[in-house]
Amino acid sequence: MTDIRDDVAATFTELFGYEPSGLWSAPGRVNLIGEHTDYNEGFVLPLAINRRTVLALGIRDDARIRIGSEFADEVVEIALDELAPDHLAGWSAYPLGVAWALGEHGADLAAVPGVDIYLDSSVPVGAGLSSSAAIESAVAIALNDVWQLGFDRQTLAKVGQLAENRAVGAPTGIMDQSAVLLGERDAAVFLDCRSLNDEIVPLGFAEADLQLLIIDTGVTHAHATGGYADRRKSCEAGAATMGVKALRDLTIDDLDRAREVLDDETFRRVRHVVTEDQRVLDTVRVLREQGPRAIGELLDASHASMRDDFEISVPELDLAVETAQANGAIGARMTGGGFGGSAIALASSSDISRIQVAIDGAFAEHAFQQPTMFVVTASDGASRE
Repeated sequence: MTDIRDDVAATFTELFGYEPSGLWSAPGRVNLIGEHTDYNEGFVLPLAINRRTVLALGIRDDARIRIGSEFADEVVEIALDELAPDHLAGWSAYPLGVAWALGEHGADLAAVPGVDIYLDSSVPVGAGLSSSAAIESAVAIALNDVWQLGFDRQTLAKVGQLAENRAVGAPTGIMDQSAVLLGERDAAVFLDCRSLNDEIVPLGFAEADLQLLIIDTGVTHAHATGGYADRRKSCEAGAATMGVKALRDLTIDDLDRAREVLDDETFRRVRHVVTEDQRVLDTVRVLREQGPRAIGELLDASHASMRDDFEISVPELDLAVETAQANGAIGARMTGGGFGGSAIALASSSDISRIQVAIDGAFAEHAFQQPTMFVVTASDGASRE
């Protein structure tokens, strides 16, 4: 973190010609369990990770906002009163969308000063680790501070979601921003996506000598297009046919009726969400009652459901999960929106190296691109540095 903070501050000064007012950062997140349940008003259990987006910010004497980033050569500039989803595109839609969304939540953009922002990140892009929410949340807390808006973190999560939905055009739920803003060390965030009630659940990985391995397959995904949106439409159609507001309102006991009234594909989409909600509740209970070494079967079952019922896995993810399971992982699953990205494996510290070697070998044998693997720990959420 020290290196990236120093680099961000130095590059800001070089780019804009003056030293920043401060540095802020926000972590990526990994979802321990609870996939595609958030926009169905269900339950999720993500954790913030020790990979972060860092930004430097300086205050201007006009009403314009300039954004620079390690991700792109150009600096994007726009007047605060011109911020609107239709005017935003590309990578800058994420940070600029947050400034717009703050206005939609009550910030008076005509009364705040302009800002210069420079961003860099150690959160891999396209890996299912929520690099987008890390950017949004870092910008949100920075602007909340310097504009003295006084919004709480739950409101800032809604700001980030609105930016992603409207400015970026990705129909995502509120899980990512909540995890990134509310996370705590060695703990997960248990979030009810209907009430938005959140609860910190200690993980106990360190005490149990467990580590969480991220396996980034390198297969990139984009939430704003394709399969993600199709799955959301299927869920909405299933809820409407079943006569409920959201799939959150169905239980395991409703699946027999669902099988009768839904077509096969919609039924399987619904079954994934209903059973995944239950797996989240079971994981929270098992963590509290038995500890982290007892959650492996739930992680494994989650992957099978995403592979077979929701059909969002890819061969690389399946291979990573199966190889981890065969080489000592307590549990493994794909994580994130699917169609690429990362898998996670929960394993004893002594088994991590063997799992990594086995996955490298399996990917080479299948002529897949070599994955990037690294251990993450549950981290504190977004903050001023």
